[in-house]
Amino acid sequence: MRGEAQRALTTARRAGYVGCYFVLDRIPPDARIPIVENARPISSSQVRKAYNKIRSLEELNVEKRGWTLDVLNAIHSLKKKEFSLLDAYTLEPELFKLHPANRHVRPKIRQQLQVLRDLGLLEFLGSGCYRLR
Repeated sequence: MRGEAQRALTTARRAGYVGCYFVLDRIPPDARIPIVENARPISSSQVRKAYNKIRSLEELNVEKRGWTLDVLNAIHSLKKKEFSLLDAYTLEPELFKLHPANRHVRPKIRQQLQVLRDLGLLEFLGSGCYRLR
């Protein structure tokens, strides 16, 4: 009986079900919404506020969102609140590994910095300098 139940679970098909995997450690800190902190629930108003802060990401199609979040993660890996475009370019090898089919990574980095700025996640300071919000 146990083998049959296991086989049924692995072969089951559910109408309209689409499975997906979330790699939680690849979600940038800006896109995380805490609901529990130090074993205490966060107020629903704070959760809504955090959600509204990143809600604009849902406007991006999946392919663009992937690039945008990858660039945001890479920027966080710099461990700087303020950074330059040259700093962002040092992330080119890492981003190329994530998107090997893209042969124009530097222009894509610039584009995604503009997207992040427009989403309110980055502030453009001028002269190729940015600040994480």
